[in-house]
Amino acid sequence: MEAQTERQLGIDLFNSTWTLLEKPDRSVDDDDELVHRVHASAYHWRQVGTAAHRARSEWLCSRVYAVLGRVEPAQHHARRCLEIVDAHPEEMEDWDLPAALEAVARAHWVAGDLDEAREYAERARELAGAIADEHDRVHIEADLRELGV
Repeated sequence: MEAQTERQLGIDLFNSTWTLLEKPDRSVDDDDELVHRVHASAYHWRQVGTAAHRARSEWLCSRVYAVLGRVEPAQHHARRCLEIVDAHPEEMEDWDLPAALEAVARAHWVAGDLDEAREYAERARELAGAIADEHDRVHIEADLRELGV
């Protein structure tokens, strides 16, 4: 498959995952579709993306599983996101680390481990204040407020 096709599939699947994730009346079939879409997007980004794309794909996988209440995969993908961000800081934007920390916090929150969730959320909040782009900062801060820790 051509790189441009892989890239476009990664983008389209990532965006359609968000659309379905935000659907207020998702069915069980929609939830299954979410899992398939997010992993398909991650697959295509793995083929042609940078470390930042891979980290963001892992972040979205974690978010999908957190929303679905599936603790183990939410934690796995959150940890992978953070590992990739930590291993490739030169490829990341200023919001990637706070987002990765938010994913880990959310995964702990879904697991009911509020102390760990609070610890990661606090680290994410500290870093989020330094995000240059207001839209990115506000988005991550809103995600952290959802956790209530």
